[in-house]
Amino acid sequence: MSNTCSYHHQKTCLYWYLTLVFCFFSPFSVKSNELQILLNLKSALNKSTTTAFNSWQTPNSICTFNGITCNHEGFITELDLSTQNLTGILPFESLCKLPSLEKLSFGYNSLHGPITGELNNCVKLQYLDLGNNFFTGFFPDISSLIQLKFLHLNKSGFSGKFPWKSLENFTDLAVLSIGDNPFDRFQFPDQIFKLKKLNWLYMANCSIEGKIPSAIGDLIELINLELEYNFLSGEIPIEISKLHNLWQLELYYNNLTGKLPVGLRNLTKLEFFDASANKLEGNISEMGYLSNLVSLHLYQNKFTGEIPPEFGQFRKLVNLSLYENMLTGPLPENLGSWANFDYIDVSENSLTGPIPPYMCKQGTMRGLLLVQNRFTGEIPASYGNCKTLKRFRVNNNSLSGVVPAGIWGLPMVDIIDIAYNRFDGPITSDIKNAKVMSILSVGFNRLSGELPQEISKAISLVKIEVNDNKFSGKIPHGIGELKRLNILKFHNNMLSGSIPESLCSCVSLSDINMAVNSLSGKIPSCLGSLATLNSLNLSLNELSGKIPESLSSLKLNLFDLSYNRLAGPIPESLSIEAYNGSLVGNPGLCSSTNRSFKRCQLGSGMSKDVHTIIVCFVIGVTVLLVSIGCFLYLKRTEKDKNGDGHSLKEESWDVKSFHVLTFTEDEILDSIKQENLIGKGGSGNVYKVMLSNRAELAVKHIWNTKSNSRRKTRSSAPMLTKHDGKAKEFEAEVRTLSSIRHVNVVKLYCSITSEDSSLLVYEYLPNGSLWDRLHTSKKMELDWDTRYEIAIGAAKGLEYLHHGCEKPVLHRDVKSSNILLDEYLKPKISDFGLAKIVQAKSSIGNDSTHVIAGTHGYIAPEYGYTCKVDEKSDVYSFGVVLLELVTGKKPIEQEYGENKDIVSWVGSNLKGKESVLSIVDPNIPHAFKEDAMKVLKIAILCTTTLPALRPTMRRVVQMLKEAGPYRLVGIVIGKDSNLKEKENH
Repeated sequence: MSNTCSYHHQKTCLYWYLTLVFCFFSPFSVKSNELQILLNLKSALNKSTTTAFNSWQTPNSICTFNGITCNHEGFITELDLSTQNLTGILPFESLCKLPSLEKLSFGYNSLHGPITGELNNCVKLQYLDLGNNFFTGFFPDISSLIQLKFLHLNKSGFSGKFPWKSLENFTDLAVLSIGDNPFDRFQFPDQIFKLKKLNWLYMANCSIEGKIPSAIGDLIELINLELEYNFLSGEIPIEISKLHNLWQLELYYNNLTGKLPVGLRNLTKLEFFDASANKLEGNISEMGYLSNLVSLHLYQNKFTGEIPPEFGQFRKLVNLSLYENMLTGPLPENLGSWANFDYIDVSENSLTGPIPPYMCKQGTMRGLLLVQNRFTGEIPASYGNCKTLKRFRVNNNSLSGVVPAGIWGLPMVDIIDIAYNRFDGPITSDIKNAKVMSILSVGFNRLSGELPQEISKAISLVKIEVNDNKFSGKIPHGIGELKRLNILKFHNNMLSGSIPESLCSCVSLSDINMAVNSLSGKIPSCLGSLATLNSLNLSLNELSGKIPESLSSLKLNLFDLSYNRLAGPIPESLSIEAYNGSLVGNPGLCSSTNRSFKRCQLGSGMSKDVHTIIVCFVIGVTVLLVSIGCFLYLKRTEKDKNGDGHSLKEESWDVKSFHVLTFTEDEILDSIKQENLIGKGGSGNVYKVMLSNRAELAVKHIWNTKSNSRRKTRSSAPMLTKHDGKAKEFEAEVRTLSSIRHVNVVKLYCSITSEDSSLLVYEYLPNGSLWDRLHTSKKMELDWDTRYEIAIGAAKGLEYLHHGCEKPVLHRDVKSSNILLDEYLKPKISDFGLAKIVQAKSSIGNDSTHVIAGTHGYIAPEYGYTCKVDEKSDVYSFGVVLLELVTGKKPIEQEYGENKDIVSWVGSNLKGKESVLSIVDPNIPHAFKEDAMKVLKIAILCTTTLPALRPTMRRVVQMLKEAGPYRLVGIVIGKDSNLKEKENH
């Protein structure tokens, strides 16, 4: 009986056991588990600002959830949440428990953190996309995922060594995309060549070095091979010609040498080829067989020989960029005539013959750049009807004839540059239609006739260079309508008549050159109101009358009125030896102080006795007024005390003026009070001073560290005194800074010093600093044109400090808060070095090499081990300012990570074509992001770790000019079938 009971008990237990097992492994149980996995994922990414999870609600079927695909049995096979603005850490330990998961896509999000080894449990995965995220650390071993066909890790943030061995058995892998990641340097891994089904290999900008192995020819299924922005060297292997299916081959920005391999002509399906910026040589005849080419870029190499004539028959060719080589011979006559041709840049070669006439046949051409060659003949008339042209640059050739009238009025043209040729004929009235043209450069030709009045309708003009031609007649009276005009070069022509007063309405002018003409009449006194004017050359004309007193207020780096018919007294501030050569050839000029000119006589009709009486009367009145002023001054000083009972006027002050002053010492001292305080810095307080004539000044008040404790409370900034052994050096620094005359450097009017403190009186800039406009509550939306003008203006200011002064002046604290903006948002360098020098010498004596010269985030890396600064240190700091302008970000931000700054952040994110755009400030419109990327490139050069590799500020200015509206950016098809953007020189 007991045995029977035991038997029945065992059967019952077995029944319930089997029931539980069935329930656990039933489809219902698995689906319930899949739901929980999805809810766990949603919870892990709960901080995301996304609508991706709106449909992830019960009792909805999981197969209806956004991003979910199920098989016919209702199990999840695909999880695709790419481009959903997700943030957080992926829970692979649960995701890889989805038993039927074949596709996992989280690309183009903001996911972060490490990828754990649990990823190796997703054994059925065929498609894995984690690209364009912010992951950290190594990418894990995935040797179990042998069914993978697609692996996309572009710009995902992975670093260290890539687990190549784990790919050995991936026999079905078709797409391998690991570019734009800061991996450790590595040579081509042998494992790649075992992936016989590979058709897409993207390994751009991922630290490959060494040679391209000949085994690359074994990957015969490849249609796309991208290896750009790496450290590859040696020759392009001849075996690459075995890749008959190649559609795109990208090798640019490496160190490849030698010739293009024989047999490259076999790549008959190739449409996009770029081997630019290498050290390749020889001819490009192999390219003549690739009739399917859409885009060919071979610029910045050492190619010689002729451009294959077959290019003229290519039916798909859209972009051709071959600049900076040594090519010779003509351009094919029918070049660009078949397809919707976009642009050509063959500048800086030795090409000859005429300009092909049909490149704009389809009416789509945007850029014609043939600079610095030996082209001859006329400009084909067809380009006068090319309404899409943005850049027309044929300067520095041997072209001749009359420029087609339509060229002057192209509606989309940004720059017309035909300088240094042999053109004749006029500039026609068609120029009124060029509403967006910013640069007109036609110098050094044989152009003639009158300048058309309609030039005033080209309202976007920034630069006009018509010098060294045969223009005659009057200067157009409507020129004042060109409010953006910055540079005006009319010199070496035959212009006559007067200088129009309307010119003074061009408030942005910095350079006026009208020398060597036949201009007459008076110099307009209103030229003195052009606050940004830096260069004025009116020499060798027939100008008459007096030199306007108003010119004294200008901060001119170049000033020349020589060889005219000017007469009368020279304004006192211009009557100095430095300007003698600028005023010669005007026998009617006189001066009371400069012996190089005849002495001015007393006014006509006035006897010496009458003059003496008038002088005595004026002196008497002056004495009376001074007496009254002294009485009022003494009365007022009783009230004009600081809170501690000390008045600035109790001190004895020494005034050193560096410009003609329109204010008194008392006006400045009276304004140093709390209500006028506008800023505090490391070197003292800054006050805004409003003069009685409504002019505004900025005054920096620096206290001496040797003052008593009561005065120390005013500011922690130290100051040298006359009793300090370094006082003479301080005065020498002030003297150096006071001699600076540049439109992009803040003017120092005077210093007012006492034993206790010093006042430095500067011009006042109403729009604050660049830092304020980019990063604070005073932030404003700066369009790209404004940012570019700020960049190039500030660069010119630093260039002047480094190269334009008698002795180079190091700023030592270049930063956006030391770049001030005037009412027109024109930049001026301020606080250049003086405060730091003062603090250094007053705090540590003779050894100034250990003083922190600069501000955190802007300090060049070499300072950490040399403790010294030079011009290249300023260049680095300016590079950081450029990064601020391009990215809109601060030099130091939490998002960069611990001990990281904007330079390292940009470096870690600058991984390829796609990633560059993400760095640019989103407030910059897409149409200008290409231009911003050019400035970004300059910023990266400026912030190179090795000082010797950084450009000089003179070179920086040149590069910024070239980054303006001079070159065209082309668009060609790129990786992953998306548009990629490539800078075209």
